[in-house]
Amino acid sequence: MQLHEKPRSRYSRRFQAASQSKIRRMRIPLFHVNAFTNRPFSGNPAAVCPLQEWLDDGWLQKVAAENNLSETAFFVTRDGHYDLRWFTPTCEVGLCGHATLASAYVLLKLLQPGLYEVRFETRLSGALTVRQDGDIFSIDFPAMVGKTCPNPPEALIQGLGPGPRPSNLLEANDTYIAVYETQSVIQDMRPDFVALKQLHPYAVSITAPGDEADFVSRYFAPSYGIPEDPVTGSAHCSLTPYWAERLGKTRLYARQVSERGGELWCEMAGGRVTIKGNAVLTLQGNLEI
Repeated sequence: MQLHEKPRSRYSRRFQAASQSKIRRMRIPLFHVNAFTNRPFSGNPAAVCPLQEWLDDGWLQKVAAENNLSETAFFVTRDGHYDLRWFTPTCEVGLCGHATLASAYVLLKLLQPGLYEVRFETRLSGALTVRQDGDIFSIDFPAMVGKTCPNPPEALIQGLGPGPRPSNLLEANDTYIAVYETQSVIQDMRPDFVALKQLHPYAVSITAPGDEADFVSRYFAPSYGIPEDPVTGSAHCSLTPYWAERLGKTRLYARQVSERGGELWCEMAGGRVTIKGNAVLTLQGNLEI
C-alpha cells in the first residue's frame, strides 16, 4: 500500500509559520528594580535591559512603552565601561537617577558581583560612576544650580493649582523648581497635569523643608509620559545645591513624598552631587521580541 502525505491544512501552515517566527524571536534579559528604597512596593521602579549591542532606537522606545514604567534603562558593555541610555514610555531622556541606580544594582549584585564600582558613559551627561558600599549605592552626578525664574509661564501657575504660591521659583536642567515653606503643601498638592503638559520640554519639581528630613519634594513630567515620578534622582542634582546653600550644610537627607515614597542621602562635592540610596529587585526574567 502506498502512503501519501496528507495535505497540510491552513491551520497547520499557520502554526508552522508561527513556530518558525518564534525561533527567530529575540530574548532579552529584563529586570525590575525599585530604586531609593529597601523594600518592595515603594521607591521608583525601573526596568533594566542588558544588551549585547545597540538595537534600533524605535525598538528601544517600543520596549520602554511596553514596560510602561517611568524609565527603562539599556546598557551595552564597551571597553571596561558600559554605555547607558534611558527611555520613558514616550521618549529618550538625557539624565536619570533611579534607572542608573537600578542598572548598577543589576551589574554589581547580579551580573558582576565581584565588582564594587561601575562606570557608565552616557550621550548627554558624560561619565557617571556608581559605587556599592554594602546595601547602599552612591551615584556621582553633576551639580546643576538653579536660576531665578522671574516670569513663570501661565501654564506653570495654572498647573500648580489654586493653593499657596511658591516662595521662590527657579529653573535648572529643563525643570521648574517651585519652593514652598511647609511639607504639607507638597503632600497636599493636586497639580493640573493637562496644564503642566504644555510646558514641554520642562518638567516641574516642588520642594519644601521636611518635617523629618532636610527637605522633601515631588516631581511631575506629564509631557514625557510621567504624570508623577515616584522618586527622581536627577532632580536632586539641582535640589541639593539649593538646600545645601539655604541650610548651610553639605550633607542632606531627602524624602520624595509621592504615593510610593523614597529616600535619598545627598552630598555636595565641589561641582558634583553624590546621591545615595538603596535598591531592591522585584522581577527577573526575559523579554521575548
